[in-house]
Amino acid sequence: MTVNQTGIKLVSPEVVSNNNYDVVVVGAGIAGAIVAKQLSKEGKSVLIVEAGTAEGLNIDGFYSYVRNYHRAVSKHSNSPYPINNNAVSPTDGIRGYFEEKGPFPISGSYTRITGGTTMHWEGKTLRMLPEDFELKTKYGVGLDWPISYDDLQPYYSMAEYEIGVSGDLDEQKELGIPFEYNYNFPMKKIPPSYLDERVREGIDGTSVKMGGTSIELKLSTFPQGRNGEVNPNITYQSGAKCQGNGSCVPICPYQAKYDARRTLNSIPSSNQVHLLPQAVASKVEVDADSGRVLSIQYKHYVDKDSPEHSVNSVKGKVYVLAANAVENARLMLASNLKSTSGLMGKNLMDHPFLLAWGLMPEPAGAMRGPLVTSGLGVFRNGEFRANLAAFGMDIHNDGWGWSGTGVSDVVRSSVNNNFYGKILRRELVDKISKQILLAFMLELPADPNNQITVDPQYTDQLGNLRPVVHFDLPEYCKKSIAYTRELSRSIFDRIGAEDHTHYDESDPSYFEFNGEGYWFRGGNHFSGTHIMGTHKSNSVVNEQLRCWDHDNLYMLGSGSMPSIGSANTSLSIAALSYRAAKQLLSVLRD
Repeated sequence: MTVNQTGIKLVSPEVVSNNNYDVVVVGAGIAGAIVAKQLSKEGKSVLIVEAGTAEGLNIDGFYSYVRNYHRAVSKHSNSPYPINNNAVSPTDGIRGYFEEKGPFPISGSYTRITGGTTMHWEGKTLRMLPEDFELKTKYGVGLDWPISYDDLQPYYSMAEYEIGVSGDLDEQKELGIPFEYNYNFPMKKIPPSYLDERVREGIDGTSVKMGGTSIELKLSTFPQGRNGEVNPNITYQSGAKCQGNGSCVPICPYQAKYDARRTLNSIPSSNQVHLLPQAVASKVEVDADSGRVLSIQYKHYVDKDSPEHSVNSVKGKVYVLAANAVENARLMLASNLKSTSGLMGKNLMDHPFLLAWGLMPEPAGAMRGPLVTSGLGVFRNGEFRANLAAFGMDIHNDGWGWSGTGVSDVVRSSVNNNFYGKILRRELVDKISKQILLAFMLELPADPNNQITVDPQYTDQLGNLRPVVHFDLPEYCKKSIAYTRELSRSIFDRIGAEDHTHYDESDPSYFEFNGEGYWFRGGNHFSGTHIMGTHKSNSVVNEQLRCWDHDNLYMLGSGSMPSIGSANTSLSIAALSYRAAKQLLSVLRD
């Protein structure tokens, strides 16, 4: 048994079998970490069952991830993390874990290691808008939440202080987000980049039309889960400040960006939380009559490259699935627990991104970090949402990397133009320093046809069922994708940028709409697969995230969200986890 400085114990299956826990949590990401921390404060015993290894919990393990990233040829979202054949992470551009059956691949990825997908997230911590909770009522699209923004507001505040958010309150209020009286973010905003300011000079104060409404273009900074300068008159302990490192996605070498290890390592030294790594949950075992969960079956492996494993079970009073929207639903469906509503795995959502890229008229400081500091939030809400998807726009500081065109441009410069040596270096420095990429993140409404299923013919190395993905893009989003492409052209024209955007017909996400071709990229914000609602006939969980069919089982994360608006989901996941933890404590006291 290993003891971390904070009191979290890394335990073996033998230790687990000899303990009775108040709560068993599946997944050591942000949701599982917050619940474990909150419950441990009240003296509750918690076991976290984690599919990945725990090597990154200490500083030596974390810096092994940094070294992996430096050595990796392909700098994708999971490149710092060793391949684990017993807990595969779907990775952009690598087939094998998701079995894609829909018209489009869902794209995107998540990370099955301790810390979850916060180990590679971008760090934007936007709150959802009040209107996002009433999408169906206000605009006739998608689904409503059974709770309001006001219900979640105090938990948003708690989440922002746990994560350590840097932001500008006045900018967020101007975009329609309410805050509690006298509230402020723990840290001041991350300053806009030089590139941001060049874009601001060209577009601020100009207007465009969307759905018959005139919208004034105005840049604002994004709230971010990374350390900046602490706000005056606020007692808050932050770590190393952001150094502008260009590798913050996937990994910040200074640990200035929040990840769930920070929450796990801040759990009080009370011997209340055990962490069982290398344990892949394989079945939720329930009583056939009452529906109550009896145990969680898991497969424990020793070597991530070997399929050898033992099969064990763990018991608790209450069970919490806190993996992610895909893995939570996959586990339930693999356990043949489809829910009374039949909605388990359905209403799969993500944020589709339309990218546009060009060259600024002069060097603008590309290839710095954080990757995103400013953008447009003025298209997140409006009456147009009845017909067009809302969106936010990011200005990327890291050049064209996400567009996938960087390498091909180097080849063209060196081969087609016969550049080499000093001439080639000057050409690349000149072109790369002028690069600008605009990323438009669109809301995608819930649709039961977009779903996760399982099939016995698709299994992983341990014999667990892999996710089968059925995903399509509605016209509601395609219309907004077409609109954002026109908007990108307008922005490039206003800032004097040379448009280099092109969408390859061979791309799996390519489609044509109104005579023009596009492709999209996924946002890694998988949601909606076990939505909350008002009754067991229209949802999987209630407003407290308790399963209608299993009264001692909670399903946390964005899978419980009936809509995602145009906000990155991590902050809402954290807020919902605080709310669920309060309910769990109430249940355990009864």
